[in-house]
Amino acid sequence: MEGALIARDRVGVQDFVLLDSHTSETSFLNNLRKRYQENLIYTYIGTLLVSVNPYKELDIYTVTQMQLYRGVNFFELPPHLYAIADNAYRVMCSEYNNHFILISGESGAGKTEASKKILQYYAVTCPTTEQLQIVRDRLLLSNPVLEAFGNAKTLRNDNSSRFGKYMDIQFDFKGAPVGGHILSYLIEKSRVVHQNHGERNFHIFYQLLEGGDKDLLCWLGLERNPQKYAYLIQGRCAKVFSINDKNDWKIVRKAFSIIDFTEKDLEHLFGIVASVLHLGNIQFEEDSNGHAIIRNGTQIKWISKLLGVHLSILQEALTHRKIEARSEEVLSPLNVDLAFYARDAVAKAIYGRTFTWLVNKINGSLANKDSTRKTVIGLLDIYGFEVLDTNSFEQFCINYCNEKLQQLLIEMTLKAEQEEYELEGIEWEPIPYFNNKIICDLVEQKHKGIISILDEECLRPGEATDLSFLEKLEEKVGDHAHFVTRKLADQKTRKSIDWVDFRLLHYAGEVTYCAVGDIHANYNSFSFVLFQVLCNSKNGIIRDCFLLSELDNRRRPETVATQFKNSLMSLIEILMSKEPSYVRCIKPNENKEPGKFDDFLIRHQVKYLGLMEHLRVRRAGFAYRRKYELFLQRYKSLCPATWPHWHGPAAEGVERLIKHIGYKPEEYKLGRTKIFIRFPKTLFATEDAFEFRKHLLVSRLQAKYKGCLGKREYQKKREAAIKLEACWRGALARKEAKKRTWAVQIIRKFINGFINRKKPLCPENIEFVRLVQYNYFMKLRDHVPKTVLDKSWLRPPSILEETSEMLKKICIRNLVRKYCRGVTDERKVQLQQKVVASAVFRGKKEGYLQSINQPFADTRLSISTSNLSDGIVVIHVPEDNKQKGDVILHCEHIFEVVSKLCVLANKQNLVKVVQGSLRFRIGSGKEGTMVFTVGQESQIFKAKNGQLTVVRPQLSSGNVAHTFSSDAQPL
Repeated sequence: MEGALIARDRVGVQDFVLLDSHTSETSFLNNLRKRYQENLIYTYIGTLLVSVNPYKELDIYTVTQMQLYRGVNFFELPPHLYAIADNAYRVMCSEYNNHFILISGESGAGKTEASKKILQYYAVTCPTTEQLQIVRDRLLLSNPVLEAFGNAKTLRNDNSSRFGKYMDIQFDFKGAPVGGHILSYLIEKSRVVHQNHGERNFHIFYQLLEGGDKDLLCWLGLERNPQKYAYLIQGRCAKVFSINDKNDWKIVRKAFSIIDFTEKDLEHLFGIVASVLHLGNIQFEEDSNGHAIIRNGTQIKWISKLLGVHLSILQEALTHRKIEARSEEVLSPLNVDLAFYARDAVAKAIYGRTFTWLVNKINGSLANKDSTRKTVIGLLDIYGFEVLDTNSFEQFCINYCNEKLQQLLIEMTLKAEQEEYELEGIEWEPIPYFNNKIICDLVEQKHKGIISILDEECLRPGEATDLSFLEKLEEKVGDHAHFVTRKLADQKTRKSIDWVDFRLLHYAGEVTYCAVGDIHANYNSFSFVLFQVLCNSKNGIIRDCFLLSELDNRRRPETVATQFKNSLMSLIEILMSKEPSYVRCIKPNENKEPGKFDDFLIRHQVKYLGLMEHLRVRRAGFAYRRKYELFLQRYKSLCPATWPHWHGPAAEGVERLIKHIGYKPEEYKLGRTKIFIRFPKTLFATEDAFEFRKHLLVSRLQAKYKGCLGKREYQKKREAAIKLEACWRGALARKEAKKRTWAVQIIRKFINGFINRKKPLCPENIEFVRLVQYNYFMKLRDHVPKTVLDKSWLRPPSILEETSEMLKKICIRNLVRKYCRGVTDERKVQLQQKVVASAVFRGKKEGYLQSINQPFADTRLSISTSNLSDGIVVIHVPEDNKQKGDVILHCEHIFEVVSKLCVLANKQNLVKVVQGSLRFRIGSGKEGTMVFTVGQESQIFKAKNGQLTVVRPQLSSGNVAHTFSSDAQPL
């Protein structure tokens, strides 16, 4: 590491501890930027590794690189993920203790890739046998299975882990991997039923549809098109260019066979995945009583078949709930909203429990049955601190987890520092730091913490709401220094907090959480009736996931928050019993663009990852420490007493050396086995002096040998050197010639391909044709028409004209199809009416062209009639036509006329049947009144008061029947 200090102005320092301005965030970012621009993505803070995602392939993960870092002292080579992995492995083997590597960071920062790289390193560098190779393959292939079921495309990352994962890799006494165990945390079940715009559901759904063979999909009742499934289209990006679902499906299927899944397991597992898709397509309608019913039973029949449950019982369970009435349990029908909620709840429960079953199944295949003691290295790949535009219950749990891990990191770093000082006999100086225990207590404290208050609201009698939960928070923790709501905030802060929000002051900064939905999110149960149905499923996985014993347990199930808190506490206990290593992953920009360093975004992550706090703790004592032997070996040339060999104890040699260099007492301390240097500038000055001395010694050595050797011997040495140089130059020339020969062959091949481009595909032209195709398709990708009206199309080369024409037709059809799919039923009716208008008036009547852009009204018809047996019908002219009066008709078949008008307008609610009188317009804004009455004989006349009077005689019962029959007959 010391050797790299010479180039520190260009590439920064390899360890942030060596920064002069270690408290300056700007200096931290400048150092990170320098290294990133030189493709140096790794930097240390002591033994913590900071990793910046390069968003491109770097040639630093080869087997050669793995062998280079294998068994090497931690600081001997440049910072690397392999150095972290190797150091944990070597210390585990030598001291026979357990370790863990904590990998954290934002979504898209490279956590999952870092975890994979560490697994691959152990797979390549650890000793193995044929039997151990099976374990190794299972460890590696558990990743694609867990990614398929637990990862999804988000706005930030195309392969974002939507769960926390802790994996123990077990090693025998020889250091060979012999088994493993996985723990999962907080799978994002809400994603199963809802995705934000630009995001997808879990990968497995799309992989199954894209890669599953035809017979499998037919057996599952599925179609290939993901647009057919409500749970897959909410994000509007079912197809993603960067994801190859078909290829990923092949990898997952291969992994299943290696991990020891039986055909029956897979049949049941894929049946569950398909059932979730069918659940999402179930639609509820309202019956006459306002209760939810399922009219189309297609989806529920498939679910019944795939889960092995009785059809009618399942249908009843989805539309009813069990309540107590008069000391008896009865089924109560659900309304439509509650039925949809119950459907989504069961989909989330099935997927969440199936994921847990999947993890347990993988654990079964990784388990080592040998009872001899084993050591482990744990890999913790966990979500980083999240601050979104709207932070919900899920972000609250994630940030609580990061708060606990930050507490653990600081405590273990301080503990390690203190232990090293005590071991070396150096006085410990207390280090001031922010202790975030106060925030952890605010969240998790029994009876007083936010989680306990949330649980009380969920479990208390009566109706709990999000607002009642917020009020209870204000009552119980309102005086806490790290908690604030709009009601409790000062005038300035109040503007940035909504009425349904509360704000926590985390170690990394303020986060405002929305309390809406917290009560529902914290419940860990769904319909008792549905649970009973699933307990009796013939699907083996479902039966394992939903146990009858849970129904017999009268205790309320633990809430989601309490479950998460308890599992987090267990994880902390596991980690506290192991030696730690840390990897902090940083995302350099939001666009996944290589080479782009977004200062604002990275500053935000540096803060939320607690890197400055960790650096402050690490630098509070000494910036640099090294074993006496290593320090003396490197810098012995700086002192005549230690150069070229020091024959006494290394500690005494170092003491002589630093006195000769001129170290001041406040710059260093001498421990039992190490020298501690307080300031980076002291080390930099020593390294600069060493580099100067090295060049001076080389020059003197050259001069010495030239003077000491005889003329003939010197000539021989010189000739040997010249010969060696000639050989080396010859080797370089041959390499360059080989490269030029290869270039000539490629150029000839493509010239020949151009000459033969119009021939059918053959060895002479295939590479040229493929290149032309590739270039054209890549250009076409960026010039595809976006709308039906866009007639432009990229002109193809002659050899691709036919293909281009075919693609153009497909593209136009797709655009038309997409446009048609977006046409609503109302719009469709409008277009049909416009087609009729075109057939009748186009080219025949003036004003037609001006009417095209004006949408037709749904109906302009309004009809009034009396409740008596007269034949009067009033057709009201729309109010926008002031010059014309209403139309008054007297017809014999009034029921037939009015009914057919309603049918033609497709409106049954446009008829108004009045009693006594009605008003009508005469014209020019004037109105009249028509009075209906019963008299001795039928007559219509204008009364003295100017009102139009309609008189009808009272019908006898026989006449009523006759009239009804007569009017009804034509219909």
